[in-house]
Amino acid sequence: MSSAVDGPDDRLPQSLLDAIAPHGHTRSFPAHAILINEGDTTDSLYIVLSGRVKVYASSDDGRELVLTEYGPGGYFGELSIDGERRSASIKAIEACTCRVVQGSELRQFLAESPDFAFHLTRKLIRMVRRLTEQVRSIALQDVYGRMVRVLTELSEPVGDERVLRHKLTQKDIADRVGSSREMVNRVMKELTAGGYVGQRDGRMVILKKLPASW
Repeated sequence: MSSAVDGPDDRLPQSLLDAIAPHGHTRSFPAHAILINEGDTTDSLYIVLSGRVKVYASSDDGRELVLTEYGPGGYFGELSIDGERRSASIKAIEACTCRVVQGSELRQFLAESPDFAFHLTRKLIRMVRRLTEQVRSIALQDVYGRMVRVLTELSEPVGDERVLRHKLTQKDIADRVGSSREMVNRVMKELTAGGYVGQRDGRMVILKKLPASW
């Protein structure tokens, strides 16, 4: 299963960031800190002001499946507005600062701000569509196909190449495609030997179009 990164439409515009600011307080978290644990009963909304976090589900044996990431302007925790337990965990990928809005204040702000309510509704719609794509991916694609998908989503074009936006280890990739690090390592070795991928300044570079199948 591939993960996604929040797109521009998922991030709050400055006008809404300014409007919600009086309803929350600012907290800073070090890299690798757990902001939310799956199963928690808290109901706060978190808005990322700086840094990056990942949303993930974990198994009893400690394996993780990364669902998405959020950077500045992204927000998470809105699903708890229904009073149910948290459905996923959130960890800081790097040191980050968030504005934290308590559930009661969030509900008040939703009632006062139709623009925020509309933004939240559209974000939830996009989330459902992404999850549908992820289910389709894990049901119909092999590990290689899921790797191509996630590497494309996490990179941007630079000339004839694609450069990953952030540094990723093979374990990071495995956590995003629902596979083992050993399988990812095997595929990456073959892609490197074939001249399809390389490294530059610590980041992976897709040197030419990846083959449709492997």
